[in-house]
Amino acid sequence: MIGARLGMLGLVAAALGGCDALSEPPSDRLETALEFPRPARDVAATVSNQFSNEDARDERGEAQAVMDLADISPGMTVADIGAGEGYYTIRLANRVGEDGRVLAQDIDREALQRLGRRVERERLENISIKLGSPDDPQLPVDSFDRIFLVHMYHEVEEPYAFLWRMWPALADEGQIIVVDVDRPTGRHGIPPALLFCELKAVGYKLVEFVERPDLRSYFARFQRGEERPEPEAISVCANN
Repeated sequence: MIGARLGMLGLVAAALGGCDALSEPPSDRLETALEFPRPARDVAATVSNQFSNEDARDERGEAQAVMDLADISPGMTVADIGAGEGYYTIRLANRVGEDGRVLAQDIDREALQRLGRRVERERLENISIKLGSPDDPQLPVDSFDRIFLVHMYHEVEEPYAFLWRMWPALADEGQIIVVDVDRPTGRHGIPPALLFCELKAVGYKLVEFVERPDLRSYFARFQRGEERPEPEAISVCANN
């Protein structure tokens, strides 16, 4: 009887030990991002995609100036990542014309639904809409002359995975356009030096940087470098 009880206790202990192993706290990161390093900086909380200041932005000439800096011309294919309500999407579609294409991407399904209704109202047939994920823009390969990241890069939870998976989407001579603000990432901006470092770590090279106080932002342009490092070879940038 004693032996039987000891045997039962042993089984219970083994079972509890297994439960302990299974009950380890899960990672707070996406499983698909675990092969990439975690950024050594804050990630800004995603803000509402509903804008009420499009007229004010147009009064500053924001979209016009950014599209001019990015050399957007008729016939181009452009991705607007973090498109939200479509401030840039709509204006890019008008700039590239009927021979061009704009892909609007966001991780907010409701924002994309609102954008879809707007596209229908304005009868813009050169716009496609796609749901992305926090660590992967899920863009088609070899497709884009320009990829726009406007006031959203500081909200990307997994920047190294995100940028690495964006690489194949650029067409030959394609470029990434970043518009952001020089302030800490936790305050919805990113210092230029940190931005340069993170893109360089994934294999991109800086082509142009322009400060635009009139737009309350800066403009940065990147293109692919000679090679894209393997995920385990990416060096994390310090947030000094």
